[in-house]
Amino acid sequence: MKCPECGHIDTSVIDSRLAKEGNAIRRRRECPKCNARFTTYERVENMIPMVIKKDGRREPFDRQKIKQGLLKACEKRPISMDTIERVVARIAKKYEDSTDKEIPASEIGSALMAELKELDKVAYVRFASVYREFKDISEFMEELKGLLKTKLGSKNEAKTKKTAKHAGRATA
Repeated sequence: MKCPECGHIDTSVIDSRLAKEGNAIRRRRECPKCNARFTTYERVENMIPMVIKKDGRREPFDRQKIKQGLLKACEKRPISMDTIERVVARIAKKYEDSTDKEIPASEIGSALMAELKELDKVAYVRFASVYREFKDISEFMEELKGLLKTKLGSKNEAKTKKTAKHAGRATA
């Protein structure tokens, strides 16, 4: 490691330990030529995948864009920042740990929609309206109808289970 004071190339490590976050090694070094001491950090360099946009452009994956999209969709909704951070962390980890060098933006958008659908239906519809670029109200209504069918289907399923449970008690 090159000394930042005198430029001497051969410095020695006098202390080495894990950094606070646990994702780097902190090393204290000393230059034998000028006796200057300095700290260096050794980290694993992650390959950041490129996102392929709808128009074919490519840009580096950016977890901040995911967070911004979630914040917009969840604006004025009863969703904590911790919950938003957890969603961002899950999605970012999936793509940052991926061996794929390029990821279609549509794949990331679909992952966000799946998370929002479970988290908050209003936030889901907000995000879908921007993500899917609805051309008119009929496309928007189709998305809402699909959401209602899913909701009604799960309610009917719960009623059926409850009815079956009560019927089992009556015969016992």
